[in-house]
Amino acid sequence: MDDSLTVDYDRYYDRSSSLDDSEQQQEQQQSQRPSSSHASSLPSPLLGLGKNLGFHKPLHSHRRSRSHGSEDDMAAEASGSGGTSPGWQERILSKALQQMLPSDYSLEDYQEPRDKRKEKDRPQFSLALMSGNFRKFNARIGVVFVFQHRLFRLLQWQKPTHTMSALAVYSFVCLDPYLLAVLPVAVVLLFIMVPSFITRHPPPPSMPMEKYTAHGPAIAPPPEVKAVSEMSKDFFRNLRDLQNTMDDFSVAHDKIISLVGPPTNFSDEVVSSAVFIALFILSILLFITAAHLPWRMIFLVTGWIIFSMGHPTLQEILIDAHNTHLLPREVSASTTAGSFIHKDIILDAAPECREVEIFELQKLTSGGEYESWIFSPTPYEPMSAQRIAHERPKGTRFFGDVRCPPGWEWKDKKWTLDLGSTVWVRERYIGGVEIEEEGERWVYDRVEGEQGVRGEWRRRRWVRQVSRKYQMRVGEN
Repeated sequence: MDDSLTVDYDRYYDRSSSLDDSEQQQEQQQSQRPSSSHASSLPSPLLGLGKNLGFHKPLHSHRRSRSHGSEDDMAAEASGSGGTSPGWQERILSKALQQMLPSDYSLEDYQEPRDKRKEKDRPQFSLALMSGNFRKFNARIGVVFVFQHRLFRLLQWQKPTHTMSALAVYSFVCLDPYLLAVLPVAVVLLFIMVPSFITRHPPPPSMPMEKYTAHGPAIAPPPEVKAVSEMSKDFFRNLRDLQNTMDDFSVAHDKIISLVGPPTNFSDEVVSSAVFIALFILSILLFITAAHLPWRMIFLVTGWIIFSMGHPTLQEILIDAHNTHLLPREVSASTTAGSFIHKDIILDAAPECREVEIFELQKLTSGGEYESWIFSPTPYEPMSAQRIAHERPKGTRFFGDVRCPPGWEWKDKKWTLDLGSTVWVRERYIGGVEIEEEGERWVYDRVEGEQGVRGEWRRRRWVRQVSRKYQMRVGEN
């Protein structure tokens, strides 16, 4: 009966092994006391912690059922502590959080673009609402931790018969994957409905389970999923397990990032390039051979290896073998692989370089001389869209105001005049112009029907080399 899954927290909570003998005696004494002294048996530090978190002691004996799933009590919890309006402490904290949040923070940024829900359908951030939701969540999360602890005990071979049974089920599923459809139904029957039936039809205390036969009507109430009361020890066990789970997740997250990040984020481009090539070749091989691999046997062997590595005896053997044989050679093997990779893969050391251009435009004055007008990214030729629309050329008046393109930096110190005006005119298929053959290679507008008369505008091209700029992280100097 201890290992059968029951759905009442007070009946099946199987985490009493983490309590010492004195704590179990306190639980027995507490169960014998009246309901009005349910929270008074807790130590004063726990009561102080509960008050700081917003948990309140029940005022009457009937208030103990407020966390047992009634809709009215859930609404009271969501509205705040005791159903009262937020106090001045919450208003002060709300103002402080508003100052801490970014100025561009809004609910629309958090929601998906395709989300058609209005703002009133999703509440804004509220300390009272978050506190109530956290209390409700913590009162109901215990079943997840029960499953987690039972899974750990299964993998650690604390009861070898249970682990071998799980391995047998896993083996049957691997050998015949169609049994996977039967597994959820069998779990509901064996671990939910059968224990619930035994709860309603309990055997006599003196009768062994082998001789149990259910006859007659039900003599016990049905099991119900109930949330633990806020000041019970199960509630604080949930807080403890939630705290430890968050720490385990943080440690596992940092460990995975430290192992997976450097080989894949191109911090060392040679190593990341080698990993990319290896994964690319592996994907091609799997694309060709995936249909011919014995996947059932692969999953079967992999599962048995994972279960076997949790056995304490095998763990000691593996740790001793790792410390004796692998650990002394780990550094030399890593050095050899790194030297081979850096020797075999050669990356471009020089940064990418490009050539940028700017056109110096000059306009004919009434005195018959050309004066500097603007530096433009386009030549402003007679047949351009700007000239046809009678728009002014765009650019800057001074050469020193010409900026490098974003993401690039100047490689040459000065601009160089492009003397090959004929080349860039032909490349752009520019018509209606006259090219100067000598001198500064100006390209003039041509006046149709008049010989020797030059147009209103002339231009020449300047070029300069740029290279890619190293992009620093935000906040990096």
